[in-house]
Amino acid sequence: MSNIVEAKFDFCLNRRLRVFKPTENSLLMTTGIVSYGVYIPRLRIQISEIAKVWGKNPKEIVDSLGVREKAVAAWDEDAVTLAVEAARYAISRAGIDPRDINAIFVGSESHPYAVKPTASIVAEAIGATPCSTASDTEFACKAGTVGIQICLGLVEAGLAKYGLAIGSDTAQSKPGDVLEYTAGSGAAAYIIGKENVIAEIEDTFSYTTDTPDFWRRDGSEFPVHGARFTGEPAYFKHVIGATKGLLENTGLGIDDFDYVVFHQPNLKFPLRVAKLLGIPLEKLEPGLVVGEIGNTYSASSLIGLAAVLDQAKPNQRILLVSYGSGAGSDAFAIRVTGANRKFKPNPTVRQMIEEKRYIDYATYARFRGKLKGG
Repeated sequence: MSNIVEAKFDFCLNRRLRVFKPTENSLLMTTGIVSYGVYIPRLRIQISEIAKVWGKNPKEIVDSLGVREKAVAAWDEDAVTLAVEAARYAISRAGIDPRDINAIFVGSESHPYAVKPTASIVAEAIGATPCSTASDTEFACKAGTVGIQICLGLVEAGLAKYGLAIGSDTAQSKPGDVLEYTAGSGAAAYIIGKENVIAEIEDTFSYTTDTPDFWRRDGSEFPVHGARFTGEPAYFKHVIGATKGLLENTGLGIDDFDYVVFHQPNLKFPLRVAKLLGIPLEKLEPGLVVGEIGNTYSASSLIGLAAVLDQAKPNQRILLVSYGSGAGSDAFAIRVTGANRKFKPNPTVRQMIEEKRYIDYATYARFRGKLKGG
């Protein structure tokens, strides 16, 4: 038994593609992002409000985490409604028939049903039924990028015209726990296909080990984490491992990327991993949204990617690296195409962030089900 407990498993997913050296007029049939949509709830709670309730020094908390406020799902919002809103934005922007979406994957840590898929509800709500493939994915905060990889494979194999991958969460946190200061709500949806691709996915690489830094047992209401253990052997090892694996496979270097987006559990972690990898701050800043909306878990890195795509220009490259506790990271090399010129996101991620209304802790606790009766 001890051998089983102490055993360590490493797994790397390596999808080798040719790395296309683009020219301005390149119009190859590639697989990638056709459209994307984001939904961020309007409600916000300031971190100082949470700290005040638990007798903590607000400035110390904000300075430590780099998070000033977070997005809060309202009483009538959950991972399903957030996912539907993000998906509708993505479909509207693409101008496609939702019935052409043959695969839907919704990644989340907060699926409202223990036994009933979120993806089938989303498929029905957006008019994609009957959908040949609709399923949920779970891998902590990288469940959304797992969906992108699956859709990528289905589209390239000719088994789906379009695939829809969504990361959506209304993150749980035990009252008074450090997670409560960052656990936010949000969703991001990506349509993967071969027609009118605004950003080609050139390559993807995954790095996974059995590292139990964060978990929630069946029947438990709130997750448990390994405090500082979540950093060194967990987040940093996997994000760096996936990044280096992708760079080695593609022959690209950090200098070949114009933007970099990492999973954002707080502001401190992505900034530190960027420093360790020698990534200039200016490549990271456009996708850093955690300070204003918190850690949206499965949607975290995907909302950051959307913020970058909102402003990226043709032939610019984006390095995207997600992270999920348990633990693993998915890295992507993404090249923006000329089709992005005609793509007009409305609203943009920045506009959604700025559209907000503050609530107090009592309202927050009521909306997030933290008040328990007899």
